[in-house]
Amino acid sequence: MSNHAKYRTTLFASSLLVAAIGLASPAHCAEAIRIGAVSTITGAFTFPESTAAAKAVFDRINQAGGIEGRKIEYLIEDDKGDPGVAAQAAHRLVDDKSVVVNVASASLPECSANAAYYKSKNFLSVQGTGVDPVCFTSSNISPVNTGPYLGLAISLYFASEILHKADVCSFSSGIPIQAVGWQRAIDRYTRVTGKSLKVDDRTMQPTDDVTPLVLKAKRSGCEAVVFTGIEPQVVAWMQAVKEQGVTGITWIFLTPAYTTNVAKVLGADGEGIYANSEFEPFLTSSETLKDWRQLMTSNNIPLTSFSEGGYLAATIIADVMKNIKGEVTRESVTAALLALDRYKTPLMGSSYSFGRDSAHNPNSSSKFVQIKDGAWVVATPDFVTLPN
Repeated sequence: MSNHAKYRTTLFASSLLVAAIGLASPAHCAEAIRIGAVSTITGAFTFPESTAAAKAVFDRINQAGGIEGRKIEYLIEDDKGDPGVAAQAAHRLVDDKSVVVNVASASLPECSANAAYYKSKNFLSVQGTGVDPVCFTSSNISPVNTGPYLGLAISLYFASEILHKADVCSFSSGIPIQAVGWQRAIDRYTRVTGKSLKVDDRTMQPTDDVTPLVLKAKRSGCEAVVFTGIEPQVVAWMQAVKEQGVTGITWIFLTPAYTTNVAKVLGADGEGIYANSEFEPFLTSSETLKDWRQLMTSNNIPLTSFSEGGYLAATIIADVMKNIKGEVTRESVTAALLALDRYKTPLMGSSYSFGRDSAHNPNSSSKFVQIKDGAWVVATPDFVTLPN
């Protein structure tokens, strides 16, 4: 073989070696960043939009090259609304799958089932939709949403301090797991305003006829009523209002009432009712919602408060990971979240934080929407923030 041929052979072999080294380098085969979620995807009360929205955010990041060349592997566990299944799912994610953090979880039982376990593991969860009181009283869970309890307090504050109603009444569910949350909400409202409620009824069960409660509001002389029911109960409530001929009361509902279906089903009977929107109201053309709306629409994800929460949770954690100096690990993500304070986004009226507090409910703001001419419109252009 000539010297020239030997040189070409050596050069070719060297090129193969360099290519092999390049393929084996972190830029080409870096291990994925595993992120988890425990959500109720199937069952009686489901929240699939939250994790679907988070997945859309992570997929877009992966398409752009990931985080420092590492793709995000998003592992979603369905707890089926069962506390036992939720606990097993958390153990799989934390112990077996070694996820660095949970993001955009949305579930009725998940926080109660796993808060103590997360604390024992020094593991954190950026909840997309906090539901039960434990979601907002855990050192290791910080939801992005206002939640039903602080939502009740803000709505009562809106009734008395913004609408200037003197006799404000509250009707909420009698489900035992929610009792502590409702009490804390009403206590906070009283501390902030120095006012007491005309009626504080916490007896309603999921299958109850709401007519007796509507009549109680009428008999008690309520000027404004905040009702914490979910969408079907809101519809039943306003139908009872019509059937019983109740007038002269301002009706205020929480976020579950803010849907196109409620406006459509109630029609003229819903005229004037208010609802609480935990984030920038999604049934608007607000420029603030442009990226969220486009991403949800392109992925066929319903435009709801739940998908806003999932989008926000995923966006926050992505920004946190992008700013970590060094490798993204469970330890580095945990440290970054514990240091996170005053993360600002126009989708929320309050800054998001995690930090080292023993409880987390950073989103203490809402906008209020109202049905006019059969459609929801924004009633408060600025967020209403509950004072500390």
